[in-house]
Amino acid sequence: MADQAKQAELFELDNGTMQVKIANLGCTIASLSVPGKDGKLADVVLGFDSVEPYLKGAASFFGCIVGRVANRIKEGKFTLNGIEYSLPINKPPNSLHGGHKGFDKVIWEVADYKKGENPSITFKYHSRDGEEGYPGDVALTATYTLTSSTTMRLDMEAMPENKATPISLAQHTYWNLAGHNSGNILNHSVQIWANHITPVDQNTIPTGEITPVKGTAFDFTTEKKIGASIHEVPGLGYDHNYVLDCGEEKSGLKHAAKLKDPSSSRVLDLWTNAPGMQFYTGNYVNGVVGKGGAAYGKHSGVCLETQGFPNAINQPNFPSVVVQPGEKYKHSMLFEFSLE
Repeated sequence: MADQAKQAELFELDNGTMQVKIANLGCTIASLSVPGKDGKLADVVLGFDSVEPYLKGAASFFGCIVGRVANRIKEGKFTLNGIEYSLPINKPPNSLHGGHKGFDKVIWEVADYKKGENPSITFKYHSRDGEEGYPGDVALTATYTLTSSTTMRLDMEAMPENKATPISLAQHTYWNLAGHNSGNILNHSVQIWANHITPVDQNTIPTGEITPVKGTAFDFTTEKKIGASIHEVPGLGYDHNYVLDCGEEKSGLKHAAKLKDPSSSRVLDLWTNAPGMQFYTGNYVNGVVGKGGAAYGKHSGVCLETQGFPNAINQPNFPSVVVQPGEKYKHSMLFEFSLE
């Protein structure tokens, strides 16, 4: 661990308006500061002041890229090309976010780092055959770029080298647009460009159905406060995959969500080319001590994890997450901040 702690470090992207700190451990967004209506910068990401707590696993999946397969795989099993694979059961009875040591817990190499008006950083990682039970070697890159004064883009690419393998990466940042230390996000409003969700069984695995959100607590087709119907959701809150089926497109990415905080007037518009988005309201966050000693409790942040559908590898009617050798998996997200 000591030698890993030596290598884990934070890198800054700063274009004069927004400032982002990203760790090479799991390509983790540790902070992202953007102006509010008063012109003051606030850090809108839950996280820690240094890399140490991330290394120690002080909170689950704060800010990182998760993979090789994001979300849950039923009972940690799948069959591909006639071979059955078994993955670690790290969230019983399922495998979650790539296993015990997924991409969020490894040090990525910095392949490129540019300062200036459109600063960017590119991380790369080589995932080996059999890592956390997955087949084949995979070459990965993730590039964060500040494309305009208040916009950040993330481009993730993965190429299997010798075997077909499921690949579905997600960016797992917990957002609080009022500021990371400002309490819960139930007063934020959100619009999600999805007419359907994939409902889940008692173990949070999709049943295979694709059901309309209309007339249910899951309906965010028009802007609605996160807290408005959360009490009607079974369990502790939202933790569901939305089918991104109705957003308008812009340069190959479709509008996935618009998150808004009334107190600061900050808005986050999210664009993606992924088919789904896990909408998660931080239900399991509990007594985490974050940046500047801030206490993060339940619903302190909201995750907008664009992704392939959960358990798609075992669900033939879901969009396939299998990538063939020599093919390229490409997943981009655009985070556009504004005031409204």
